[in-house]
Amino acid sequence: MVILILGPSGPQRVWGHNDGVPHFRAHEATGARTALKSAAAFGAVGLGLSAVYAFSGFGIPCPWRYLTHTLCPFCGATTMGAHLLQGDFAAAWAANQFVFLILAGLAVACVFWVVELLGGSVPRPRGRLADQRAWYAALGVAAVAFAVVRNLVPLG
Repeated sequence: MVILILGPSGPQRVWGHNDGVPHFRAHEATGARTALKSAAAFGAVGLGLSAVYAFSGFGIPCPWRYLTHTLCPFCGATTMGAHLLQGDFAAAWAANQFVFLILAGLAVACVFWVVELLGGSVPRPRGRLADQRAWYAALGVAAVAFAVVRNLVPLG
């Protein structure tokens, strides 16, 4: 059974069967707490992969690179993470500029989410900038552009 809840951020689906009892619990799919938990899980996986690579030299092979012999937007991210663990920001930047900027943006977002959880005021995008689809589209275009440029011009 799927229940549709109309909240401040639009319609949201809540999965489950509650024996016909109405659901009155507030459900925020994109709240600061959920976003911080997701960022922490992402960070833990990235930290683990980077640590394994830093200590053993074993990283995840890129299927895109294996098939096309070109660099995808994320090639070098594990190397970048290993350099960040060593505190070498210049080498991390040289390994993958795109992911480096994404991580910097994620760090800024995490600061905003913590401020929001502590009850502070956080700036919110308005108009078209408030639409997540626009951000995802821009991120996708930037990733494709970065992949094309990094395969034509050495950026490191």
